[in-house]
Amino acid sequence: MIKFGTGGWRALIGEEFTKENVRLLAQAIANLMKAEKSKDDNLEFNFVIGYDRRFLSDKAAKWMAEVLAGNKINVYFIAQVAPTPLVMFTVKKMKTFLGATVTASHNSADYNGVKVFTAGGRDATELVTDLLEAHLENISPADICSLDFEQGKNENLIKHIDPFDDYIDTILGMINIDAIRKRKLRVVLDPMYGVSKTCLQTILLTARCELHVIHDRHDTLFGGRLPSPTTHTLHRLRDTVVEKGYEIGIGTDGDADRLGIIDEQGNFIHPNDILALLYYYLLKYKGWKGGIVRNVSTTHLLDKIAYGFGEECYEVPVGFKHISSKMEATNALIGGESSGGLTIRGHILGKDGIFAASLLIELLSVTGKNLSELLAEINQRFGYYYMVEKNLHFTLEDRSRLVKKIFENKELPDFGYDIHHVNYQDGVKVYFENDGWISIRFSGTEPLLRIYAEMSNEALATALCDKMKAFLNL
Repeated sequence: MIKFGTGGWRALIGEEFTKENVRLLAQAIANLMKAEKSKDDNLEFNFVIGYDRRFLSDKAAKWMAEVLAGNKINVYFIAQVAPTPLVMFTVKKMKTFLGATVTASHNSADYNGVKVFTAGGRDATELVTDLLEAHLENISPADICSLDFEQGKNENLIKHIDPFDDYIDTILGMINIDAIRKRKLRVVLDPMYGVSKTCLQTILLTARCELHVIHDRHDTLFGGRLPSPTTHTLHRLRDTVVEKGYEIGIGTDGDADRLGIIDEQGNFIHPNDILALLYYYLLKYKGWKGGIVRNVSTTHLLDKIAYGFGEECYEVPVGFKHISSKMEATNALIGGESSGGLTIRGHILGKDGIFAASLLIELLSVTGKNLSELLAEINQRFGYYYMVEKNLHFTLEDRSRLVKKIFENKELPDFGYDIHHVNYQDGVKVYFENDGWISIRFSGTEPLLRIYAEMSNEALATALCDKMKAFLNL
């Protein structure tokens, strides 16, 4: 019942996300670690555990800790709610073999899950998650070894840690604090009832920004909305920026690994444009060198920027583990995706909405320009790219039909454009001769079929999505 997608294991609370399944997963992790130790006796039995504000996250983290401690694995337990990037940072800093956080990221409030991280603080690869699933097939509740949480603490198998200062100090050391202090930016933060407030508030106030925070109380229902920073969920953030004259609005998802931005005019800045802004800034204004890694569903504007500076843009399947692996292989400067996650070289090999937000504050401070001005500068030089996304629900019967139609028979509609080539590496992506494209893939985190199209204007991209939707009969 436990299957990993592109963002870890996520499941409905009370159906698949249960105490028994969380404990089974922890036992599978323990068995994997024991198997690896049998190959390398120098492997230390250490594990980092964090959790977010979701319903049952704190309890599930303790359930995992008890099982790992019962298997004589040393658990470093982050003693308060923690952003996912902070947990990844801690895995990297403490040099543990594995780590995990209990979160369902941006999924609705009725979901929870577990993200597993490997050495160096990165998302577990498919090899690791496949091994975990294989171990799970051979485990029953009777096989679980467990130790009461308090007893685990008394035996020093479970140790409470507080890595917040180290994480915050690392980010402060990577950004231009002096430039930010001189700009004295006015910022609104919307944590979306998630876990970014403590870290971002500390960073921004240290940098002498004027900060206003909304939606920061603990609410496991996330105010009745999806904890995903999109144009549909950041209405109050937009209104606050416009009405009070703030220079930027920052929204972070439930576990703070992704972000959404509102500019000084109240416009939602698409994550594609956030990536473009930061990559352009690092190349032009900071003079850094290096390529960029994006997934198949992210804007080709990044390709244009890269080529304009003599760099390379690398395309990978969806899933940040693919981005981080390609960044390592190519020494790329930055990697990201259209859902709002990104990182840069030298930081953790995972998405970090807190660091990305801090870097955007630096961008505004160093350039002395507003986001709208910088985007206009980019578009004038590299052209305009408009992406449209449609998420379609489907039944099990629909899925079987769609798999046969698209991926087995490889049927496609007549889009009305000359096709350059078609890629089936992750779903299907059709590249047109006019530099536009359309992609279709099943979500790895939700029961959705995602259609993305990018063209030179919104109407053309929307028409492509509508044509595909009609062809699929959904």
